[in-house]
Amino acid sequence: MLPELMASQKPKILVTRRLPETIEARMATLFETDVNEGDVMLDGDDIIAGLEGKEVLVSSITDRIDADLIARLPKSVRLIAQFGNGFDNIDIEAAWAAGLTVTNTPSVLTEDTADMAMVLMLALPRRLVEGTQMLVRDGVWAGWSPTSMLGHRLRGKSLGIVGMGRIGTAVAQRARAFGLNIHYFSRNRRPPGVEDPLGATYWPELDPMLEAVDIVSLHTPHTRETFHLLSAERLKRMKPGSFVVNVSRPELIDETALVDEIESGHLSGAALDVFENRNGIDSRLLALAEANKVVLTAHMASATLEARIEMGETVIVNIRAFMDGHQPPHRVLPDSAHGRARTLRA
Repeated sequence: MLPELMASQKPKILVTRRLPETIEARMATLFETDVNEGDVMLDGDDIIAGLEGKEVLVSSITDRIDADLIARLPKSVRLIAQFGNGFDNIDIEAAWAAGLTVTNTPSVLTEDTADMAMVLMLALPRRLVEGTQMLVRDGVWAGWSPTSMLGHRLRGKSLGIVGMGRIGTAVAQRARAFGLNIHYFSRNRRPPGVEDPLGATYWPELDPMLEAVDIVSLHTPHTRETFHLLSAERLKRMKPGSFVVNVSRPELIDETALVDEIESGHLSGAALDVFENRNGIDSRLLALAEANKVVLTAHMASATLEARIEMGETVIVNIRAFMDGHQPPHRVLPDSAHGRARTLRA
């Protein structure tokens, strides 16, 4: 076959954000690839214009792919290959109704995200950020003292995990090694083979668990059911002096109510890798970070080169399977009855 003809048969794809160089190079070999070189968030009109004549949209969590945009997609588009585990930025039901296939990149982020959750769990009670700031920002240190920078140990404390899936289980394994007592609330109870090695206690209701644990760590997707899962009422029910850790989605927490409870002294603090940032970070939240009551990190839970490369490879596998006429291994299907969507494993 002539090289020109082979090139013309390559799938045409739009990649909305810059990816690791090795992934972009591999995509350029396999596909006719158009990458958003500026690496800035595209609006709907930019996405529509960039997709003209293309078959695949390689999206990320920053792209708002709602029903309106889906209705405007060029007829040539057949696949939305999400670069990411989460897909709440995509209206899965609208995509399904339009005959589009949607895929994501699950599993590859588990270990890195669990590591970050553990780092944040240590940062607050051990005052890690505060200790660094004292040296770097102030440039003055009086030296060691028996009462200086006293924090709290993790061993013997109770951790409440909300969502005992792959990441939640990986967090529990790490936390157990630090001597934390593991509690969890999840849609489904885990089998004894998972619970027993962790000494994990299952709570069929969330509220009683919140009242009993010292740290709450969130590991559940954003859906209609989980929006503001930690509501103002539930935050008030939490054990006095406890902490919140969130490496999942910002929509899981009523952020204003969280700030209220920390400012009042009811909660000792929070460590957040995700937070509401549509109109800039809330000034009260920033003030709490300045006061070392809150640790904020820049959505870094999965930010390792290894994870990003594995995500890119998973996107490539999904595209190639789809374009070869096979079911992609990580297809996302709607679940209208419960307001959720799920990944179908091939």
